[in-house]
Amino acid sequence: MKKTVVRVVCAIGQAGQLGLKGGLPWEGNRSPEFVADVARFFDLTRGHVLLAGPKTIASVPDFARADRDLVVVRSSMDPEDTLQRFAGRVVFIGGGPPVWDAYARFVSHWDITRLPYGGPADRWFDARWLTAGGEVAKNHRDPSSHRDQ
Repeated sequence: MKKTVVRVVCAIGQAGQLGLKGGLPWEGNRSPEFVADVARFFDLTRGHVLLAGPKTIASVPDFARADRDLVVVRSSMDPEDTLQRFAGRVVFIGGGPPVWDAYARFVSHWDITRLPYGGPADRWFDARWLTAGGEVAKNHRDPSSHRDQ
């Protein structure tokens, strides 16, 4: 059976900021670094599968819908069973903490861009996703627990 290659491509702020009020903290920033990061995301995921929560999938612009397979994942779905549907494919896991909590143990490649953002956030990147796989801290809203990692 062909192996599914599971990857994540994401961006974080200077202190690990990941989300703010259900979106990216830097949403709408037109500075070159931010624009290039979004373009790179769509370039890397082109031709592959993107598994993410409903809000993330809904945010994919029309121009990017035709050249990648978009799959909404729900907390009730078993990650292993879901990934088996895409044997032999490259699957990108999007969507942030709840999705990465469930899928981290399957990820073989994390592609993380550190953007020049130093502002507020209510979701933080948890470095334990990189090594612990699936069993990470549930406190993603406490910035003090993430800055020293």
